[in-house]
Amino acid sequence: MSRIYDALQRANLERQSAQQVDPAETAKPFAVQGAEELPPVQEDVLLDEISRYAWNPSVSALPTLGDRGETIEQFRGLRTQIYQFRDQAPLKTILVSSGMPADGKSFVTVNLAMSLARNKNNTVLLIDADLRKPTLHTILGAPKLPGLTEYLAGIAQVNDILQRNKAPSIVEAGQERSIPDLTFIPAGAGGDHSSELVANHRIDELIASLSPHFDWILIDSPPALAVSDAIDLARAADAVLLVAREARTPFDFAQRAQAAFSNSRILGFVLNAVKDAPSSGSYYYYGRKEAGSGMHGGKD
Repeated sequence: MSRIYDALQRANLERQSAQQVDPAETAKPFAVQGAEELPPVQEDVLLDEISRYAWNPSVSALPTLGDRGETIEQFRGLRTQIYQFRDQAPLKTILVSSGMPADGKSFVTVNLAMSLARNKNNTVLLIDADLRKPTLHTILGAPKLPGLTEYLAGIAQVNDILQRNKAPSIVEAGQERSIPDLTFIPAGAGGDHSSELVANHRIDELIASLSPHFDWILIDSPPALAVSDAIDLARAADAVLLVAREARTPFDFAQRAQAAFSNSRILGFVLNAVKDAPSSGSYYYYGRKEAGSGMHGGKD
C-alpha cells in the first residue's frame, strides 16, 4: 500500500539523480502560433512506421507489470468498471485528472493503460498532456522528445511523436516481466505556453486522426484546480476519470474538481493510496456513485 508509492518516490529520485541530459532532449525555444498559422494536420497515420525505443520502465511505479498482487487486482477491477461504462455509452478517450498535484493521477493513468494493454485484443494509446510537469516518460523510461508540445506548436506531425517500446519484456531482480505493446506520446518540451498550446484546438484534431487506430486512448492531464489546461483538454475526451488521495484530498477539493468538469461526462473518482483497502474485487466510492476503486499508488 504505502510501500508502493514510497518505492515510486525513491525510484523517481534515483532516476532523476542518475539521469544525464541528452543533447537531443534539450528543448529549443519556439514561438506559440495561432490556430490559423499552424500547418495542416497530417491525416495519414502510419502505425507500421512508429519509432521503437528501448524503454527502461520503473517496475516500482508499474505494479501492473506483475502477474499477481492486491494492486494488480484493483486495477483489473477498475478496468472492468471501464468496460462496463463502455457498454452503457460510447467510450474510447478518457482524460484522467485530479483536483490538486500529488493525488496520483499519473500513477493511475499509466497503470490503467498497462492493464488495458495486457488484453491482447486492445490497442492502447497513452498521452502525457501534463505539459507543465510531465511524468509518464520518466515512469516508462522513454524519450521525452518529440512530443505533444511540438505537435501542438505545429513543428511536429502525428507520426513524429508516436513511440513504442522495442523490447517485449524487462528483467528486474532476476524476474522477467512482460511489457504490453502500447503506444505512447510524451509531453515534449512543455514550458510556460502550455495553456495557449492546449487552447488552439489542435488536440481535437490529434485525437480525431488517431481515434480510428486505437481501442482506448488515455490522457494524463494537469490538476484541474491548479491550471486551466485540463478543462480545455477535456473537450477532446469522451469522459473524465478523477483521482483523489486518501487522507490528503479535502472533500471540497474533490467537489470543486468535479464541478470544474461540469460539461464533461464524469466516470467517477478513483481513491488512491488507500492504506486499508478492502479485499480485491471490493469497491467503494468517493464523491460520486458511478466509479471508484481503492488504489495503492504514487503521488504523481
